[in-house]
Amino acid sequence: MPHAVSRLRTARLARSTQPLFAHGGFKSERCANCRLAPTHCMCALRPTLANTRAGVCLLMADIEPLKPTNTGWLVADVVPDTFAFSWSRTEPDPELLALLDDPQWQPYVVFPGQYVAPGRVVHDVAGHAEEKRPLFVLLDATWTEARKMFRRSPYLDRFPVLSLEAGQVSQYKLRRSGRDGHLCTSEVAALCMGLAGEPVAGQALEAYLAVFTHHYVQAKNQQPVAWEGAAHQRLREVLRGRGQAPCAGGSG
Repeated sequence: MPHAVSRLRTARLARSTQPLFAHGGFKSERCANCRLAPTHCMCALRPTLANTRAGVCLLMADIEPLKPTNTGWLVADVVPDTFAFSWSRTEPDPELLALLDDPQWQPYVVFPGQYVAPGRVVHDVAGHAEEKRPLFVLLDATWTEARKMFRRSPYLDRFPVLSLEAGQVSQYKLRRSGRDGHLCTSEVAALCMGLAGEPVAGQALEAYLAVFTHHYVQAKNQQPVAWEGAAHQRLREVLRGRGQAPCAGGSG
């Protein structure tokens, strides 16, 4: 069954009145499930995790679901309870509002704390509505777009802002960021999973991003996949640690 970001991409394509082309990268046929060239497909490497207590809600800028470099797709691959919605200032999706009001969830808007009043900022999820499941709301967009989305989403104003202190350099190399210390969406989700007591999900996201980056770059440069390289070995280690069968090499 297609996950939330895949369904959002399909809906976005259906609204298009003219053909849309990916920016950058290779222009050949792509796998519908991993968005890579069929020769570099990584569908067989997708981690299979049991349900996690924490969930992720992706609020995506208009064309993010269409970008082959988008890493929100990886989050939806790994975290079972991932929800994805197109962002709107004036007409938020009713299903998004219903999710935010669902009593099983405690939403946290993940954003740098310096942009809000200190009383709204938290740095962890321990002790905050422990009877509820944490739901991390990530603004999946460029930094410029994300700032606009944050300011113009009044329906998020009632929730705490989780300000991450990453202390790490982004390993994401497929797009440039205009902001120092900026992490891509899947890296942010990995940190959130760690805070929520979901270390395996966090480690799987980190390893899966490295594998995706390798496959994407190799396809773009028309080079073969290093199936026994460090990225694939790390993903195998994470999956072995949770009793999942090691990833099989291949291009199918």
